[in-house]
Amino acid sequence: MNLVTSAVLLFGAVFQLQAESESHSLYYIYTALSKHVSAPGIHEFTAMGLLDDREIDYYNSQDKVKIPRQHWMRESLTADYWEKGTQSRKSKEQWFKVNVNILMDRMKHNQSDVHVLQWRHGCEVYRLADGSVRFVSGVDQYSYDGSDFLSFDDATMQWVAPVDQAVPTKRKWDDVPILNQYTKGYLEKECVDWLSKFMTYGEEDLKKHSPPEVFAFARRATTPNKLTLTCMATGFYPKDVTLNIRKNRITLYDNEMNSTGVRPNSDGTYQLRKSVEIPEAEKADYDCWVYHRTLKEPTISVWDGRCSDCQTEAAFGGLIGGVIGALFTLAVVAVVVFVLHKKGLIRFPNGHAPVMHNSNGANGTSNGVGNGVNGHNGTHVALLGNGANGTSNGVGNGAQWHSCCFAG
Repeated sequence: MNLVTSAVLLFGAVFQLQAESESHSLYYIYTALSKHVSAPGIHEFTAMGLLDDREIDYYNSQDKVKIPRQHWMRESLTADYWEKGTQSRKSKEQWFKVNVNILMDRMKHNQSDVHVLQWRHGCEVYRLADGSVRFVSGVDQYSYDGSDFLSFDDATMQWVAPVDQAVPTKRKWDDVPILNQYTKGYLEKECVDWLSKFMTYGEEDLKKHSPPEVFAFARRATTPNKLTLTCMATGFYPKDVTLNIRKNRITLYDNEMNSTGVRPNSDGTYQLRKSVEIPEAEKADYDCWVYHRTLKEPTISVWDGRCSDCQTEAAFGGLIGGVIGALFTLAVVAVVVFVLHKKGLIRFPNGHAPVMHNSNGANGTSNGVGNGVNGHNGTHVALLGNGANGTSNGVGNGAQWHSCCFAG
């Protein structure tokens, strides 16, 4: 079998996979500030649910009500669901107030500055042509001031501590096997069940497919005598897409290119950019090759060889693009950008992970696994530290919120 035949078969398999399945995700994001900041639209605590990067519910510390963000969420779920969800978010808000201070102490940060504590959890699935779903991956992450603090490895059922300050929490949680078992169960089963329900509720909106628009353009690179050639596909839905940059009709390797990853647009569609540095004087033919399930065949946009000398614009655009690409929603962007700007930092949070709790609390420590609100049976993770009233591990109902519930 020659290389051409192999390539045709390979691309054919990719097309068939994209045509027969599509990826979907459900994530919950919690963001807390260590203290109030005087800025419009910035709250001490916010929480939101995201289905395929679309906001489906929202809560903030000013209004203190969990509200639907999609009409089909409002129409499909009862008032009792939203009331219980409101109470759950209020409890989480109080929990975050305690734990952000715990982490500030652990990091030896003073109270005069503003710090950000975040938690992100959820799952991603493939939905097959017959309507069934297949679990792909689960995420349970915590971060502090935009840096990874703690995350759950679903494969090993162990917590991963990338910084020394998180090691005590990792050890305590890994010493409670039932906690890790329930965390894995939530990510692989319960989260998938809720994702499937929500997709059923919003089926009419979610099944509206949109083809990509494809653009090829170049700007002067920061490297002397180099151009940055960019291929952009935008306005597509669902999010699964294949984008290649080709030189003389030969696809460049991934390690030769920079990619933004697939990002959400404000209208519910997606965009993806890939770029490569090329010699300014090079005369090769470059094009952008894109395949999406809405297309009968790949679309190709040929670069016209022109470039605008916009080094200043490119540098500024690259900075802003890097910031926005690290986050899912404008709400999270606004909070983190504001805080880190005040702190004089350039680096922004990678993702939307919330951060954790390893606490020395007055009421002691307890690890519980039980029933969360709205029917989300989640793992309840207590404040982990040396409490005055001792330590207990148990299984029960998460009615009191000295623990963190994985429910939305």
